[in-house]
Amino acid sequence: MAQKTRNIKLTISYDGTAYHGFQWQANAVSVQNVLEDRLALIFGHSIRVVGSARTDTGVHSYGQVVNLVTSGSIPTERIPLAAKKVLPKDIVVCKAEDVPDKFHARFDAKSKIYLYRINDSGNPDPWLRNYVWQMNHSLDVDAMDEAVQMVVGTHDFSAFRSAGSSARDPVRTILSAACRRNGRAIECEFHGTGFLYHMVRNLVGTLVEIGMAHRQVSEMQNILMRKRREDAGHIAPPQGLYLVKVLYD
Repeated sequence: MAQKTRNIKLTISYDGTAYHGFQWQANAVSVQNVLEDRLALIFGHSIRVVGSARTDTGVHSYGQVVNLVTSGSIPTERIPLAAKKVLPKDIVVCKAEDVPDKFHARFDAKSKIYLYRINDSGNPDPWLRNYVWQMNHSLDVDAMDEAVQMVVGTHDFSAFRSAGSSARDPVRTILSAACRRNGRAIECEFHGTGFLYHMVRNLVGTLVEIGMAHRQVSEMQNILMRKRREDAGHIAPPQGLYLVKVLYD
């Protein structure tokens, strides 16, 4: 008799500092590598997790979503506690849910929220070096916020995708975006239905140049229209980027 299987949805939080991104790597340690290796201990068989997003090396997550199919008998509500005992301290299973067999963490995602943090105080904090972009220049947050409103909507984001992107269609929809000061940090938030390779980091790099008055606010619209990567700013470093939430129906 075939064993009954369950499709389990997990919400994962992780510090990406020690990992070569989320996606499985043959010759490096990724978050997916660790999840599949360690979670097999509590399910009693080898597993394959499907991630909702591919975060880069050094990028963090509050709300990565994965799903996996298991024939293991562990009750779903006990998975977070059991995972705590086998996972390293920098990866946490926040929530476990039973979902329909057809649920797919990536293909069923309707939108994602990313946050990028910058410390522009001019005083580097060694305790934050892996979690924010630390700068020596004070930034004009109002100018950055005015500029980021120009990317809200459906646009061709060719100017903000890096080489190596596998997406055939560069058109994406940003539902909302904002740059704001929160204590010592500047936070740039993007809520969109999809993102190109390095798109958020390239947008932030351009916004920072506007915040430094190296570019005018109006240039953001021109960059979008010209669709050339060389017209946009340098890519922001990975450590300031967080996947905040993945939204489903």
